[in-house]
Amino acid sequence: MGEPRTLIVNADDLGYTPLTSAGIFAAWRDGIVTSASLMVRRPDAEAAARRAVAEGFADLGLHLDLGEWTCLGGRWRKLYGVVPLEDPAAVRDECERQLDRFRELVGRDPTHLDSHQHVHREVAVRPVACDIAARLGIVLRGMSRSVAYEGGFYGQYGDGQAAPECLSEQAILGMLQRTRADVVEIGCHPGLDPDLETMYCHERRREVEVLCTPGLRERIAAAGFVPGTFAALGPQPAPEASA
Repeated sequence: MGEPRTLIVNADDLGYTPLTSAGIFAAWRDGIVTSASLMVRRPDAEAAARRAVAEGFADLGLHLDLGEWTCLGGRWRKLYGVVPLEDPAAVRDECERQLDRFRELVGRDPTHLDSHQHVHREVAVRPVACDIAARLGIVLRGMSRSVAYEGGFYGQYGDGQAAPECLSEQAILGMLQRTRADVVEIGCHPGLDPDLETMYCHERRREVEVLCTPGLRERIAAAGFVPGTFAALGPQPAPEASA
């Protein structure tokens, strides 16, 4: 068996609600979560950041929040929008504002960068996100030269249909068996909310259960992976904007 590879398990949506944050802290304390991404615009952002600092949950990234969409009956509709995505100047100003707010809340730069519903992949957002990541020397999800992103631990398909088979211990181990990368990020969305105005709600509680499965850490180790963080990677090269 070769050198162990690194697994970063990153929880999105820290600060979304108090119960979302509670689920993330539970999956970090009792499960395999090693990192989280903070939504600085949301009501629980300040309390979540304060708790993370107090409890030593140091690997915190910025989860850019420019809007949210939901799929009902096969049709997508916008729940809210922060700025028009077709306005590059407004997008840049808002992303920089959220970076400044992260620094105010956490007291330092983010360890990594990603976004709500992967909006950083959009044409008007991508160059801004790439610029911030390059400037700070941090990983931008899905565009890193050194970290492979796995998004398969998610309880819905792209059209919003339920995908319960994706939320299992076997799903996590299967992703690790298939990847050849030395450093892997698995994204997740744990939470304890009984109800949310979002298309992804009840699946969050199931995620907490799976991420805290007894013996899962040992099975991940047996697969050749050790837990890791973005901070431990050190300064990163500029992201691949075409990825």
